[in-house]
Amino acid sequence: MMTSIDGRIVTDGWPLAPEGRRQYEQIHASYAPDGWLCGRVTMEQHFAQGTRSKAEVAREHHGAARADFRAPGQHRSFAFAIDGKGKLAWATNDLDGDHVVAILSERVSDEYLASLRERGVSYLLAGGREIDLSLALTKIGAQFGVRTLMLEGGGSINGGMLRAGLIDEVSVLVGPVVDGRVGTAALFDVEGDGVQPWRLALEAVERRADDTLWLRYRVVPR
Repeated sequence: MMTSIDGRIVTDGWPLAPEGRRQYEQIHASYAPDGWLCGRVTMEQHFAQGTRSKAEVAREHHGAARADFRAPGQHRSFAFAIDGKGKLAWATNDLDGDHVVAILSERVSDEYLASLRERGVSYLLAGGREIDLSLALTKIGAQFGVRTLMLEGGGSINGGMLRAGLIDEVSVLVGPVVDGRVGTAALFDVEGDGVQPWRLALEAVERRADDTLWLRYRVVPR
C-alpha cells in the first residue's frame, strides 16, 4: 500500500512527482506475485465497469450450494475482487494481463453467476451471506495455484484480513505527504467490537525516489 504520513490511502491530489508515484508499481513488481486482491470499493473505483442496480443485487440465491467456476484458458496472473453481494459489473475478464476472479458469497443470484461465465470471469463462492476470508484464500491457493498474493486495499478489506490473522507481511510505501482529510480511508480500518492491535517486526527500511520511504514489517503471530 501507499500511505501518507498520517496513514491515509486516498492518493488523489497528493503533491507527488511522477517518479514518486511510479514507486508503487515498481515495488509491486519486485514481489513477482501470482496475483493481487482488492475490496469491492477499490475495484469499483478503479477497475470494474460499474455496479449493478439495487434491484439486481437484491435478487438472492436461497437454494443448494453451487460450484466455483474457472474460466477456460491459460492464466498466469490474477486480479481477485472481494465482492460479497455481487455488486460489481465486469465488461472484461482481463485487467492489464491479469485474469479477473470474483470472490462472492452464496447469496448472489444464478443470473449474476451466468453473466460472469458469459464474460469469462472466474468466480469462487466463499461464505454464506458474508465472505469467509480464510476459505477464500484456501480456494485461491487450491484452484489457481497462487502462493504469493498482494493485498492492495482498501482499508476495510485490509482490516478484515488483518483481524482474521491472514497477513504475513505489511509492505508500505510512505509518501512525503500529510493528508489531514478527516474521514479518508486509512491503511487498516477494522470494524466491530473487541478489536486488538497487532505487533509488527521491522524487516527493512529503504529510501526511494521523491523522498518516499519503503517500510517492510513481518506480522508477529499472536
